[in-house]
Amino acid sequence: MSKVLIVDDSPAELANLRTILTDAGWHSVTANNGAEAVAKASAEKPSMIFMDIIMPDMDGYEACRTLQQNPATKSIPVVFVSSKNQKADQIWAKMQGAKALIGKPYKASEILDTLKAYG
Repeated sequence: MSKVLIVDDSPAELANLRTILTDAGWHSVTANNGAEAVAKASAEKPSMIFMDIIMPDMDGYEACRTLQQNPATKSIPVVFVSSKNQKADQIWAKMQGAKALIGKPYKASEILDTLKAYG
């Protein structure tokens, strides 16, 4: 079973994404901030990471850059799921190494289509 890491400081968002992914047959692991995401990505080796941008301690951008610099995690696709969804945010997300940015609120189909494309 393929594994996805979900990173968000909102328990409701974590639960929502986990339900979408579980219903689609994916195993999910969660983290509450960027620092935890970096540690779990190294330990769990997920197929893909869905990550919020605005989080305490280490935001999604910094976590993505950290993952990209580590040979063990740089090949894991990162997709941001965030309320920051302006054109500039899309461009900046790609500059940090992310594959895509899905805006909140999102539809389950957007998550699943992105999973098919990069997961």
